Amino acid sequence: MDVAAIGRFGRALERSPGLAERLFTPAELALPSGARRGTASLAARFAAKEAVAKVLGAPGGLRWHDTEIRTGPRSRPTLHVRGTVAAAAARQGITSWHLSLTHDAGLASAVVIASS
Repeated sequence: MDVAAIGRFGRALERSPGLAERLFTPAELALPSGARRGTASLAARFAAKEAVAKVLGAPGGLRWHDTEIRTGPRSRPTLHVRGTVAAAAARQGITSWHLSLTHDAGLASAVVIASS
């Protein structure tokens, strides 16, 4: 599980040009409609990426883009891994991911469950 303060995350994005592009894939930055995803939604996705790293024991060398949160059927978020994250998960026997995101009252949070 991880939590991100939405306002603080938004200020970090404003302060650091290109940060959003370093953290998120183009698909994560856009809503299914093509509009730019809002700060609260991005903060929840950032929390999910942090939660994935925690599940894996926070090994060095994980790339942000190797964890991707996609919008699935009925707007349900789904977690997809590749590259460095998939390799770390495979070493631990992880084959399945479950994800829940929420944002309210200035906080965004994510719960990630990994299973074999």
